[in-house]
Amino acid sequence: MEESQSAYREEQQQLQKVAAEIKRQLADLESKETYHGEDFTEQILEEVRETSRSQLRLAENEPYFGRLDFLEEGLKEAKPLYIGKIGVADGQKGDLLVIDWRAPIASLFYAFTGAEEDIYYTSPDGIVDGDIFLKRNIVIRQKELERVVDVYVKGQEEASLSDEFLLYRLGENKDNKLRDIVSTIQAEQNAIIRAPRNAALIIQGVAGSGKTTVALHRLAYLIYEYREKIKAEKMIIFAPNNMFLDYISNVLPELGVGGIQQMTFEDWALELLEEPLKLEPHSQNLSEWFSPLHSYQRSLSPGRIKGSAKFKQWLETCLTTYESQILPSVDFEPWEGKRLQLTQMNEWIEAFKNEPVAIRRERLVTRMKGWIDARLKEVSPSKKSDLRKKATLSLRNYLKKWPAAKPVMLYQTFLKQAEEENLLNDFMPKSLIKDTIRSLKNKVVTPEDLPPLVLIHFWLNGNQNRFHHVVIDEAQDFSPFQVALLRDQTVQHSFTILGDLSQGIHDYKGIDSWEEFRSCFKNVSSFELEKSYRSTMEIIEFANAVLTKGYDPVVLASPVFRSGDEVMVKQVDRDLRETAVKKWIQDELTKGLKSLAIVTRTEADCLALGESLLESGVDVSLFNGDEQTYAGGVSILPIYLTKGLEFDAVLILDATEENYKKEPRDAKLLYVGCTRALHHLSVFYDGNPSPLLPF
Repeated sequence: MEESQSAYREEQQQLQKVAAEIKRQLADLESKETYHGEDFTEQILEEVRETSRSQLRLAENEPYFGRLDFLEEGLKEAKPLYIGKIGVADGQKGDLLVIDWRAPIASLFYAFTGAEEDIYYTSPDGIVDGDIFLKRNIVIRQKELERVVDVYVKGQEEASLSDEFLLYRLGENKDNKLRDIVSTIQAEQNAIIRAPRNAALIIQGVAGSGKTTVALHRLAYLIYEYREKIKAEKMIIFAPNNMFLDYISNVLPELGVGGIQQMTFEDWALELLEEPLKLEPHSQNLSEWFSPLHSYQRSLSPGRIKGSAKFKQWLETCLTTYESQILPSVDFEPWEGKRLQLTQMNEWIEAFKNEPVAIRRERLVTRMKGWIDARLKEVSPSKKSDLRKKATLSLRNYLKKWPAAKPVMLYQTFLKQAEEENLLNDFMPKSLIKDTIRSLKNKVVTPEDLPPLVLIHFWLNGNQNRFHHVVIDEAQDFSPFQVALLRDQTVQHSFTILGDLSQGIHDYKGIDSWEEFRSCFKNVSSFELEKSYRSTMEIIEFANAVLTKGYDPVVLASPVFRSGDEVMVKQVDRDLRETAVKKWIQDELTKGLKSLAIVTRTEADCLALGESLLESGVDVSLFNGDEQTYAGGVSILPIYLTKGLEFDAVLILDATEENYKKEPRDAKLLYVGCTRALHHLSVFYDGNPSPLLPF
C-alpha cells in the first residue's frame, strides 16, 4: 500500500524530532575536548564518548528505516517503535527514539508476515506477547524523507505483504561495493542472523541469495547480543581473495562495527608462522586446471589429499609419537660427579604437562639452568669458571635429544619418514611426498601445506588468542583439514560457514557435501537460502537450466519477482567475434549500465581478446586473479575468476560443445558465469553450441 499524505506528514514530523535530538547530542559530545591524558578512568570515559560520537554520526543521515506499532499484552495502547542501525535515546527523558535493529523486539519487524496467530518476542526477562497494528518501511536519504510504505495495517485487507518494497531497494543503483541489507532482511535471513552463538551454522545459499551479507550482519548481531562475552578483535572473516575483501569492506562500518579481522586463510597462516616462506599460488596451474582439455583424477589432487581429515590424523599421530620420543630419558650430568636425576626432571615436566611442547621445553631448560647455578654455588670459586663451561657444553649436548623445532622442519621430517617407511602409500603418491619435501627445503609452500604447518605451530607454541567467532565464506572451497584446524582454535566452536555446492568449481581442493564439515562439530545448525535477489527471473531460470543439464544440485535458486530481458543466445562466427563484442559493449553502455563483464573460457583467450580490444581503443580491464580491488567499468576475465563478483551485464563467449561439456565441472562453471549478471545476460557461440545451453 503506497504512502498516504497523512502518513507522510506524520513521518516528516517524527524525522524532524529525531534529527533534532541527534544533532543536539552530537553537538554536545563534539564540544567536549578529547582526553589524551594518562588517567585510566578518563580514558574509559573518552572511549565511551568516541563510540557515541561515531554511532550518532552513523545515524545522522539515515536515523531509521522502519516502524512497528506493537501493543504489548497488558497495556492499553500500541506503541510506535522506530527501527534503525543504531539505537538513539532521548537525552532528557531517556526514552528510546530509535531501537537498534539487533534488539530483541526489533526481530518482530523482520519475522512478522501478517499470518502469525501468536505474536511475541523473547526478551532477557522472558517471552513478551502482544499484537502488531502497523508495519511500515521508511526510506531516508541524507536526512530527507523519500518514501513511506505501509506493508501491513491491522484490519485492512488490502494491506500488502508483497516484495514491492524489497524490489524497490533491489532496483536502486549499485556501486562497486557490497551494501548492508539491514532495512530489507527477510524472515529466513533473520533466523540465521539471530541464531545462538554456541553452534556451527552451515548455510547452503544459492547464487545471489545474500549469504555473505547475512553472515556480516550476523557478526554485528553477535557483538550486540553477547557484548560481555564476544570481542570484535577476536572475530575473523575468511574470504577467498583480497578483491572480495575489498568488495565487502563497507558493510560492517555501515553497521557501526569495527575491529573484526578480515583476510584470506593464506595470509592469516603466513602471518602466524613467522617463517620466511614463499607461497606458490597453487600446486596446479589454475589456467590449465580450468582448461576444457584438462582431464584429472580429482581424488589424487594435492589439495584433496593434504586437505583430508585422514592427512590431519596422520600428522597428529606423528606429533604424538615425536613428543614421546623427545622427552628426557637419562640423567643429566653437567660435570663429572654431579648428576640431575631423571626423576627430578620428570617431576618438573609433570608440573607443566599441559603446556605446549615448545613452552614445556623452555621451562625445563630454565629449571635446569637454575639447578646448575645452585650447584655452582656449592663449589670453590677457583673451580667455578671451568665447571660452568663444562655445564654449558653438557646442557647443549643433552638438549640435542629435544631440539627446538619449527613447523617447516618438523613437517619435512615427518614426510621424509613417511617416504622411507611407506607410511602414506594408501592415499598419497610418493611423487607428491618427494615434491613437497623438495619445496620445503627451499622454503616454498603451496596453499594446501599451510594447514599442516599451522597445526604444527599451535602444537609447538599453543594459542593464547583463540577466536570468539569465525566466518568462512565460499566454504565449499575449504578443506575438512582447514575447518577442523580452525574449530580447535575457536571458543565454543562458534562458526558461520557459508557457500554454495553448485559453485564448487575449485573441486581439486573443496568438498562434495556439507557432511564433510558437519562431522567436524557436535552442535550444528543447517540452513538453506533458496531465494536469489541478484538476478532477474529470466537469468535465474536460464542458469538453473544450465546447471541441471550437467549437475544434480542440492537446491535450485528461486528468483524474486523481478523480470527483465530474455537471455540472448547468439551464434557468432569466430572471425566476427571481436566486432560483435564491441557492439555488445556499446549497446550495454548506452543503456546506462556501469559494470560489464566479458567472460572467456581460458586465460589465454582472455588475454588475446583484451589486448586486441585495448589496441583498438576500447577501455577494458583484464583480470588474472592478482587484483586487490574492483572498480567497475568493462572487465574481461576467464570464467573461473568471475566467482564472487557481480556485474550489471555479462557476455559469455565461446559457449561451445568443446568448451562446456555435459559434465558437473563445466555445468558449475557456466552456472557461475551466468549468475554474475544482475540485469542482462548474453551468450555467444561458434559452431556447435554447448549441450548445457537450454534451447
